[in-house]
Parts: sequence; C-alpha cells; structure tokens
Amino acid sequence: MTEAPERLTEAVAQQRGHIDVASFSFWYGKTQALRDIEMEIAPREVTALIGPSGCGKSTFLRSINRLNELIPGVRRTGEIRLDGENIYQAGMDVVTLRQRVGMVFQRWNPFPKTIYDNVAYGPRINASPKAAALEEIVESALRRAALWDEVKDRLRDSALALSGGQQQRLCIARALANDPEVLLLDEPASALDPIATQKVEELVYELKKELTIVIVTHNLQQAARISDRTAFFYLGKLIEMGGTQRLFTSPVEERTEAYITGRFG
Repeated sequence: MTEAPERLTEAVAQQRGHIDVASFSFWYGKTQALRDIEMEIAPREVTALIGPSGCGKSTFLRSINRLNELIPGVRRTGEIRLDGENIYQAGMDVVTLRQRVGMVFQRWNPFPKTIYDNVAYGPRINASPKAAALEEIVESALRRAALWDEVKDRLRDSALALSGGQQQRLCIARALANDPEVLLLDEPASALDPIATQKVEELVYELKKELTIVIVTHNLQQAARISDRTAFFYLGKLIEMGGTQRLFTSPVEERTEAYITGRFG
C-alpha cells in the first residue's frame, strides 16, 4: 500500500507550471518501467525524485517532455497534464512542449559552438528574433544561470573551453533562453566537484522563484537541501510523496524510511 500524495490547493494548481499526473504507466517494449503514477508537482517549487537506480525516476522525468518517445518500442498509458492540458493528447506540438519544459542532463552537453551561439540556438530556431533582441535574450539567460559575469568578455569563445561546472550552467542557460515554465534536471551535479555543485544548487534555489523545477538525484543530502517536496520511487511505483522535511524526518512508508536510512538502495 503506497501513500497517496497530498493534493495542492486550487489557487496553487492554477499557477503556470503546474503538473498533474494521472494513472501514468510506461513500457520499454515488454518491460514496464512505471506503474500507475499519481502525483501533482507544484509550480514555483523544487520537487526531488529519489530512489534506487532503475526505479523509474529518469523515465518519469523524460516523460514530462515526451523525450522518451525518441526510443523505439515504447508505449504509455494515462495522462500528464501541464497547466491542465494533457501533453499526450492528439495534436500536441512536441517542439513547443519542449520549449515550455526544458531539460538538463547528468553530463553537460554544450554544442561545439561559441558560448553565445549555444544560448542563442533555441530562440533562433523557434522565434527568429532580431539581433538586438537576441542579444538581450542571451544576456538574460546567462544572468539567470549565474554565468554572465564569468563569460561576458568571451561570448565568442568555444563553449567547450569552459569548466565542467560552467558548461552545466551554460546548458541551463540554453534551456532558459526558450523561456520555459518547467525545468527538468537529471542528476545535474553528479559529475561536478563540490564547489561547482554548490553553485548549481544555489542556482536551482534562485530559479524556483520563477520556474517549476523537477530534479532527479541520488544524493539524499542534496534533495534535503534544495527541494520543497520529495517523491520516493521504487520498482516503477511512486511509494510516497510529501514535503521534504516531513518525508525525511517522519516518512509514512516503511520502504521510504529504509531507503532514507540506508538499509537498501
């Protein structure tokens, strides 16, 4: 028996960036990766997804912007609603969806282009803004990613010359340039050193003032530090979800407590 996640108030649920998941299941071929997920993700908060490897966290994260559809042989049932609209409904523009729901991966992946062109890439493809407007978009995205002061004098240099932590923040800036309402982070700091990790965590804390953020992390201390709510996944199921402080100090489910205390996982 899993703990039913608490429902958000109507006022909160009506804000931009609200995600509501109903009976969502997912398969890779014959292998079921997610089983009847029911949850709400609050806007303007950080929701952490925790659980042992292979429990479905990243599959669920990639389902929020339909990135899993690029894999042959997958199928799903149920709904994921963004601002009340089912993202899997017929006629949904997936390109537009991925502008609204940006994603940053575990390993930074800047394009082999200049710093400027990395950030400008999405707006150029999606909206074709004038040069002056594009410069404003690039500067704004880099500022929001807490990277502007470090790169403003070398925007025409290769992005690949940046440090790992800077490249990861550049990838966040690249997502922010599309003005998303949701940002998905798949273990964004797992390959970074402690100082770079701290910068990413501080950035996440600032960005939640304007975005809905969902982060997959294996680092329980990180989840406790930066998230407002935490969801514990196990064997493709959502076992328990709630406020992070409550879930970490007094989990309802025995499996949640066992994972948090290190008895398995």
